[in-house]
Amino acid sequence: MAKTVRKKKKSRAYKRTRFVFWTVFILFITPFVILGYILLSAAGDTGKPILGNRYEGDLNPAIAEDQLKQISASVKGISGVEDTYCNLTAGTLRIYADISDDASSDTASSIASEIYDDVSSVLDPSVYFSQHDDMKMYDLEIHVYTQDSDADADNFVYVIETKTSSMDAPVTQLVSEPIDAALAEELRQKVEERNNPAPSASSAGDMNVSAGETEDTPSPDTTE
Repeated sequence: MAKTVRKKKKSRAYKRTRFVFWTVFILFITPFVILGYILLSAAGDTGKPILGNRYEGDLNPAIAEDQLKQISASVKGISGVEDTYCNLTAGTLRIYADISDDASSDTASSIASEIYDDVSSVLDPSVYFSQHDDMKMYDLEIHVYTQDSDADADNFVYVIETKTSSMDAPVTQLVSEPIDAALAEELRQKVEERNNPAPSASSAGDMNVSAGETEDTPSPDTTE
């Protein structure tokens, strides 16, 4: 009988000890498991961009792909447009039109206005390019240029017509000509001087003698 009681006490003590051990062990390793999971998650996400949508709840109605194709086809039909493409990124619709190299700035501005009319016939500016009900809407940029390879050419013309959702009407800018020509020329000169510094004054032909050195000169012949 006494042996049975002792066995039961030993069994209960063993179970209690095992329970305490595993409880302490779990409490001990839990922080390390959590820390390891955080480190592994961070390592797995390294190099991945954090994406978000700053237009959530805005841009309604949205511009559809079919509408972009319709605008592109319409712009290609404008006289003087040699090439065009549309780009819809980050809430801004950009339309690029390459026109004849010999076109004037007036021609470029006129074509930009035609493109705006074509866009308006597909996308109503009061709906797609104007804020309403505290909702952000699209911005519109129309880029018309004579060439995209040599901005320093004499016949380079670049016009941008802009209509943001906060503007009542579009604004046209001739960005290929500076507003202050004198200031622009001064800046060009500074850039040129920085990229091609003038050489220092040359002392070619001069012989410099440092301290402690003597210059050998022929002594006069005194013999007759």
